[in-house]
Order: sequence, then structure tokens, then C-alpha cells
Amino acid sequence: MLNEFRVYLELGFRHIADLAGYDHILFVVALAIPFGIRDWRRLAVLVTAFTLGHSLTLALATMRLVSVSSNVVETLIPATILFTALDAYTSATPQRPENPATVKRYGIALLFGLVHGLGFSSYLRALLGDEESIALPLLAFNVGLEMGQLVILSIVLTIGAALVPAILQRRRWVQILVGVTGGLALMLLVQRLRAWS
Repeated sequence: MLNEFRVYLELGFRHIADLAGYDHILFVVALAIPFGIRDWRRLAVLVTAFTLGHSLTLALATMRLVSVSSNVVETLIPATILFTALDAYTSATPQRPENPATVKRYGIALLFGLVHGLGFSSYLRALLGDEESIALPLLAFNVGLEMGQLVILSIVLTIGAALVPAILQRRRWVQILVGVTGGLALMLLVQRLRAWS
């Protein structure tokens, strides 16, 4: 049982950290764009909203209680990245927690988490095959995903702290991250839309 947990935990971590399937990495980076290392608590709340969303649809879709076309999900994922990157561009610093714009951002992270959970579920369902008991693999895979997210966020915040303001102005750092995440998301979106035809 412990061995099974470890296997699926590692699979979850590897799935989100896989550079070949970098769309989920891009989304986590896009979430972190407007935040500095001092804002880690606010970012943690934002990531928790994303986690709640993808945990829900990961569970529902893996248990086959919800089914959405993989073409639709794979197209929506880069759209969520592009939207999140562009939204981050509008604010180089996060708003105050009581500001409605921040509440809006948490709602968007939750909503987009639902989409990403559907993407995670396709991979997990393929791993599980016809296995009857999925509760433990589902939990372990989700914990692995969260560990991967935290590692990605830590890297982004640490690099940002090292560069801003010693080398780059905060606004320039935000512009670079928006350009990279938004540009790659747009490229993915175009590729996936073309696959429909």
C-alpha cells in the first residue's frame, strides 16, 4: 500500500514537472507572475483555489462521473494559460486581499483548475487502466501534483527575488514572464485548434 502510494505520488510529480508536456508548468508560472517572494501567502491562497478546482475534476473524471472531450480540454488548457498571463500583465503587483479584483483572480484560478483537472485525469485514467480501487492512486497522484506545483512556484519566486530589483525592474520581469508564458500558450492554442480541422 505504501509502495503503491509512492509510485503514484512520483507519477503525479513527474507529470506536472514533465518538460515535454509543459502546458501545466506554464499555467503555474503564469499564476505566479504578479507575485514577489514576499507575497507567497497570497500566492499560496491562489494556488489553493487552483488545487481545489483540479482536485475536484481530477477525482470526478478519473472515476468516470464526468466526461469531456480530450480535444476540448487540450484546447482550453493553453487558453487558460494565455488568459492568466494577460491578466497578470495588468498588475505588476498583486492587489490587496479585500480588493474584488483579487477575489476575481481566485475565482478564475478555481475555474481554470477545473479545466486542468480534466487534463490530469486523462493521464491518470490511462495509468490506472481497469484497476478497481482508485482512491489511493488518486490521492497519491494529486499530492504528487501539488508537490510539483510548489517546486515550480519556489523556482519562479526565487529567480524573481534574485533578479528584481538587483538586475531587472519588477515591471520588466513581469513583461518577460508574460511574454514567455503567453507566447508559448498562444503557440499551443494555435496548434491545438489546427488539430481540430
